[in-house]
Amino acid sequence: MTTANKDKLSSARFSEATDAFVEVFTASVDFDQRMAQQDIQGSIAHATMLCKIGILTEKERDSIFQGLQQISEEIQRGEFQWSVKQEDVHMNIEARLTDLIGIAGKKLHTGRSRNDQVATDIRLYMRTEINAIIAVIERLQIALLDLAEQEANTIMPGFTHLQVAQPVTFGHHLMAWFEMLVRDKERLEDCLKRVNIMPLGAAALAGTSYPIDRELTAELLGFSRPSANSLDSVSDRDFAIEFTAAGSIIMMHLSRFSEELVLWTSAQFSFIELPDAFCTGSSIMPQKKNPDVPELVRGKSGRVTGHLVSLLMLMKSQPLAYNKDNQEDKEPLFDTADTLINCLRAFAEMVPHIEAKRENMFNAAKKGFATATDLADYLVRKGMAFRDAHEVVGLAVRLGLDSERDLSELSLIELQGFSEMITEDVFDVLSLQGSVAARKHIGGTAPDTVRAAIQSARTALSK
Repeated sequence: MTTANKDKLSSARFSEATDAFVEVFTASVDFDQRMAQQDIQGSIAHATMLCKIGILTEKERDSIFQGLQQISEEIQRGEFQWSVKQEDVHMNIEARLTDLIGIAGKKLHTGRSRNDQVATDIRLYMRTEINAIIAVIERLQIALLDLAEQEANTIMPGFTHLQVAQPVTFGHHLMAWFEMLVRDKERLEDCLKRVNIMPLGAAALAGTSYPIDRELTAELLGFSRPSANSLDSVSDRDFAIEFTAAGSIIMMHLSRFSEELVLWTSAQFSFIELPDAFCTGSSIMPQKKNPDVPELVRGKSGRVTGHLVSLLMLMKSQPLAYNKDNQEDKEPLFDTADTLINCLRAFAEMVPHIEAKRENMFNAAKKGFATATDLADYLVRKGMAFRDAHEVVGLAVRLGLDSERDLSELSLIELQGFSEMITEDVFDVLSLQGSVAARKHIGGTAPDTVRAAIQSARTALSK
């Protein structure tokens, strides 16, 4: 056993010193110091409220404000001395405050506990991070809109099962990614509603006997309201789980995006060129240009999903109220926020410099009989039942396969051999341009429809 930690604010209960290993093992200050500014922000609001209800004098309140301001500046300058002996960010700041201003520093903790304090700090931290993530999502959305507008007429193959299915425009494909981000942003905005509820005042688990004004504290900290149940306030982390769930979906979308970029930069596809600044070479093969940024983002998606599972397992067997298990919530949460910010930023900066290889895309769309469905629709409009039209087109495709020609390259006489309903106008629908132009309904791939969708999206983003 070690010598007793006499500096520890909660040590009077114990007759035996904390083991040196246990002291380090149970401390969280190495990572939760990240919430120092949020902790100071919460303490300023708490001191303001304590002064209003008569627990602190105005002089004590002002002394606390000055001390906390000095601590904030010390932290920002990198001069603050963090100590494992004080366990966490809260006790480190409180100990330093007491050193600076004396007994008034000890009064600050009146009517609160580290349990509601940490729950408040996490929510303040998450509120800042979620808003920052939303801002980067919007940057990426704008980049996608700009590129989609530039490529609204660029024809490429659309795929199902990674097989050529129907022609689409590259602009339309980019807008699919945009729509994923719309939902991602909405999930974060909705999550923010549940994050922005204040647990401060719940104290350890049962509330406090002091006549605190929780509405005032919530207003000072910008929360929508105080939490409704003290037990729930200090013990649950479902808001953090919800954030990592939303983050996992964002990363899943970015991973799908990444996978397509990786495929499209390969020699086998050669649909796009990524900027050199976002790629690397090979240590042995001088010709290589590796899409490292998309590959790394694809890999990091598993990291965030792992954090979601970690937090779910952390909470699944905890009885009410607070348990030490919850110290393990912060590192997954912090890393999720960092990973999201960094991956979204990488894409927001890379997307504007993606170059479409339009000729390659167009030629690829000519393969795989991409306008077969258009021929079937053409016959249906002429009065043929769809199942019969499906069979006719299948026969035409067989001829194309045997002769190594696309449907648009078959002669009118050859096509009429499958159905007398086919006339000269069939070649309008068999062309790639005619195929995409025909899909001009809302959500379709027609260039004019894509441009209208882009304009609508820009208007929505500007609100």
